[in-house]
Amino acid sequence: MDGTVIRAHQCAAGARGGQQGEALGRSRGGFGTKIHLRAEGNGLPVAFVLSGGERHEAKFLQPLLEIGAVDRPGRPRPRIRPRRLVGDKGYSYPSIRKYLHARGIRITIPRRSDQGLNICFDAAIYKERNKIERLVGRLKHFRRIATRYDKLTLPLFPVPA
Repeated sequence: MDGTVIRAHQCAAGARGGQQGEALGRSRGGFGTKIHLRAEGNGLPVAFVLSGGERHEAKFLQPLLEIGAVDRPGRPRPRIRPRRLVGDKGYSYPSIRKYLHARGIRITIPRRSDQGLNICFDAAIYKERNKIERLVGRLKHFRRIATRYDKLTLPLFPVPA
């Protein structure tokens, strides 16, 4: 799980009647959009949610876990619920930990400095998080995503048929 801010180009801002349905928000750098991504273990995107640039990543964890499925070889149904979630300190909240624990999802999220010691934190698994960081870099390399010329939130990038 990860989220990244994308600056919106000038032509994306200033819609008549507000920005409902456009996932644009004000932040320090101006108008922007935040992409909240869920990727599989190999770094391929599974699902994404768009929000305004000022929104926090932790607010969109539940919607991301409820959409997208990973095909399992030799199994009839795709898997929606992951076995493990790896995230950065932006997802380190007791409510998120309770939500994931109640669903049987193992957690690899480092605790923030105000939350005490990192008990049961596996640094070797956390190093695998570089795959989603590289995915974010690849997505930002595309001009359509990097500048956010689009007015509406969907489709931001093509969805396979």
